[in-house]
Amino acid sequence: MSILECRDLCITRGQAQVVSDLTLSVRQGEWLAVVGPNGAGKTSLLHAIAGLIPLSGELRLAGQNPATLTRRQYARVVALMPQQPAVPAGMSVRELIALGRTPFLHRFGTESSDDRQAVDTEIIRLGLTELADRPVDQLSGGELQRVILARALVQEPRLLLLDEPTSALDIGHQQTVLELVDQLRRERGITVLAAMHDLTLAAQYADQMLLVERGRLVDSGRPSDVLQSVQLNRTYGARVEVLARDSGPAVIPVRPNRA
Repeated sequence: MSILECRDLCITRGQAQVVSDLTLSVRQGEWLAVVGPNGAGKTSLLHAIAGLIPLSGELRLAGQNPATLTRRQYARVVALMPQQPAVPAGMSVRELIALGRTPFLHRFGTESSDDRQAVDTEIIRLGLTELADRPVDQLSGGELQRVILARALVQEPRLLLLDEPTSALDIGHQQTVLELVDQLRRERGITVLAAMHDLTLAAQYADQMLLVERGRLVDSGRPSDVLQSVQLNRTYGARVEVLARDSGPAVIPVRPNRA
């Protein structure tokens, strides 16, 4: 079953069309990595699927037209971990994570024991126990990134959108976060759509990959098929070498020859 289907999707920001005629289908439980140079339209694609910016073309979420869903229903299907989240001053880590439970709150906005348990579970899972009462505006970039992921996970979404989920993390936390997401994907059947800059890291976790440039699809398929040196050299305007490995291809930048 496809959890996400897009057909001839177009997204315009200002006077510029940032995504053009994009068609894709993502099955339930699949991890799809969207890769491409800066300005390729990766973030705009995620924001449009999350319902934050308008789009044209056809979009289906679990077979439903998103236009027929209330904001609460939408939030129970899709959760977004943005790359640059808005951080309310003075709000604690626990309070920010709890915002992800808003679609589940009772009529008068009161938290249930299930809401509190969901928040506590993600705080522990993401190693945030010692930070739970700290104001979010006092966190490091990596700490905040884990908090924003926790906020998305407490929504218990069917489709998890990740916009550069490891950009502010060191190598250890990169692996921890991606392993956690992959574990939840396998245990809960969550579908993951992740915009990622690190091609080698993306190849280790993604089942399928989209390579986009200037809002248009360049190639799609398994990471080992998409990550070809000639294609990457042309798309990124950089020299790279692709090494075949059991865990997935590794993309290595190659310095240009110097006279």
